[in-house]
Amino acid sequence: MASSPTTTSPPSTEGAPPGRPPFLTRLGEGLARRPGRVILACIALALVSLVLAAGTMDRLLLSRFESPGSESERVEQLLEDGFGTGKHHFLLLVTAQGGDVDAPQVVEAATALERDLASREEVAETASYWGRGDSPAMRSEDGSQALITVRMEGTVTEARTALGEISPEFTRDDEVLRVEVGGGDEIFRQAAQQAQADFIRAELIIFPLVFVLLLLIYRRVSVAALTLAMGLFSVIATLALLRGVTYFTDVSTFAANLTLVMGVGLGVDYSLFVINRFREELARGRKVPEAVTLAVAKAGRTVFFSGLTVAVALSCLMLFPFPFLQSFAYSGVGAVVTSVFAALVILPAALAKVGHRVRPKREPDPDSGWWHSTALRMMRRPILWGLPALGTVLLLAAPATGLDFGLPDARVLPQGNSSRDVQDQIETNFVQEEMDAVQVLVDTPGGADTAALGEYAQALSQVEGVYQVDALTGRYTGGQEVAGPEPGADDRFGSAEATWFSVVPGSDALTDVEDLIERIRDVPAPGDTQIGGYPADLTDFREALLGQVPLVFGLILAITFVILFLMTGSILLPAKAIVLNVLSLAVMFGVLVWIFQEGNLSGVLGFTANGTLETTFPILMFCIAFGLSMDYEVFMMSRIKEEYDLTGDNTRAVAAGLQRSGPLVTAAAVILAASFATYAVSDVLYLMMLGIGMAVVILVDATLIRGVLVPVFMRLAGRANWWAPAPLKRVHARFGISE
Repeated sequence: MASSPTTTSPPSTEGAPPGRPPFLTRLGEGLARRPGRVILACIALALVSLVLAAGTMDRLLLSRFESPGSESERVEQLLEDGFGTGKHHFLLLVTAQGGDVDAPQVVEAATALERDLASREEVAETASYWGRGDSPAMRSEDGSQALITVRMEGTVTEARTALGEISPEFTRDDEVLRVEVGGGDEIFRQAAQQAQADFIRAELIIFPLVFVLLLLIYRRVSVAALTLAMGLFSVIATLALLRGVTYFTDVSTFAANLTLVMGVGLGVDYSLFVINRFREELARGRKVPEAVTLAVAKAGRTVFFSGLTVAVALSCLMLFPFPFLQSFAYSGVGAVVTSVFAALVILPAALAKVGHRVRPKREPDPDSGWWHSTALRMMRRPILWGLPALGTVLLLAAPATGLDFGLPDARVLPQGNSSRDVQDQIETNFVQEEMDAVQVLVDTPGGADTAALGEYAQALSQVEGVYQVDALTGRYTGGQEVAGPEPGADDRFGSAEATWFSVVPGSDALTDVEDLIERIRDVPAPGDTQIGGYPADLTDFREALLGQVPLVFGLILAITFVILFLMTGSILLPAKAIVLNVLSLAVMFGVLVWIFQEGNLSGVLGFTANGTLETTFPILMFCIAFGLSMDYEVFMMSRIKEEYDLTGDNTRAVAAGLQRSGPLVTAAAVILAASFATYAVSDVLYLMMLGIGMAVVILVDATLIRGVLVPVFMRLAGRANWWAPAPLKRVHARFGISE
């Protein structure tokens, strides 16, 4: 006979050392006894953090899409060391006002322009249509435009900082030439610059918006201001922590944007739960010190578990070998830690001082109220309520089946931005992409066989998608040599041990860079080859990124399962939470695909879809959304478990737990979603994705998932919700975290 499910009994405190209450209880008692000292210490901490945070933005760095240790990175270094060359970082689009880039006055002016640019200390190398023997790869089809490309010295941050001065200086429009600045580094420099502007704009929106929402919840200015102050502290303290991290490793500029929304959102959310519990205890007739102690002891456990789950999800970003993604781990975990500290230390001390001004919450009977009656109604007919909710979630998630990851391009910025406009002109007027040349490095120990090199160059030029090949032996198109060696070819391509080939792709070939790289690799070479250049950088970056995804996602799921088991003592509840979280994430990806991949609402939002999603930000959003979805799961389950431990009645516990947690989860979700939604009007596509995707998933998760599917599922599972095998029950009894 199968054994019947057994319940998890309430944690026992018998045998605990006399006078040794749990840690959170002791913390609450200490804060209630000495609030003045704690407040003074926290004010000092906040002031120090403010000083440190003020210098953080200047220490945040920019980054390229490169994979450390990859083949493309090795080729970049070998080309710099052995040939004094490498992939170029930005370009000047030169338009002849008379319509002919070969006109003598245009040649003279363009040559002087390149010479002026090359003389700058920050510039390592230049190349131009005129200096490369009238290379067709650097001229538009109609002959009215040509390119000057530039490789910069120094790190990406140093290069883009210098570019910030070069760009306006070399943007010109005179009688002979119109000169515009574009290319990869200029695009992403402007994107980072816009992200910083969006950070400031979001600050101006978030704090007043959240304050108004808190006023609607509390109806007290003082309490709303106190709660918002916790979010402000989290932002400042996290920025201060990020400054410390910058002395040990690179931190991306975009980390500040995540810090703002996560700091405000979590700082306010966690404080809401502590204040809500404090008000409940006041309503039961507790004095302020005792109410503070109980708020920390009870709500503190929920906040701790919630913070732990979010921190675990975000810390897994450290497993990606890219400083760009690791930066979000630093900022996200920092926001969690500082928010938990604010909610469990600063806020209780403040409540101990001014808690008499907080209006006690008129506590309804947990066995009555709108949430309670709604939960009972849903649990009486779980299929009737559950199927439409599940159907709606699946409908929202359906577009995710068409998810297609691609590579970043100029469409990260809107039309009307100067670098985006330059790229649009190149795509319209040029049939090739010189800046995106694939660099093929061939080892030639003992010297080069020029005949073999010529045959290889001819073969490369016949590869589908290749427009032109430049080599030591000449220029090749369509399997034919169309020009002899360019001036200075020996210096550009020659070496005692190796040579390299510049394989210029046509614009259409860049829609599938991976296939282009594979076709180039398949060409028999006269020596060992390595592939570099911007397309190879992106391919290596994407492969390394996606290669880590199974490990990262699997680890997040496993650790989250363990944490929820330690909290609930149940096997089914953590599994249920993970399944429902996956549904929430499917909704998020469905929204991203429908809006940003397929281009729906692009006219309203002001962006251009390219039919794919850049890989990095959706992966980042997965980690954030998973943690925040589990955040609300912890809030609800802590209250449901508390009721179940008291009554042993599953249906009653779910209804009472939802009555106590539902309004608060809804309020917290609205505030957090509003915080993210401030980036919906960003001019940077990635931040727009982050803002809209996160706002949608938070609201859907707090309503359809937690408000309908959780009670329905728990009703169908019944007492099995609380079951665990006997060995695991013993593990929970020994290691479970509870008060």
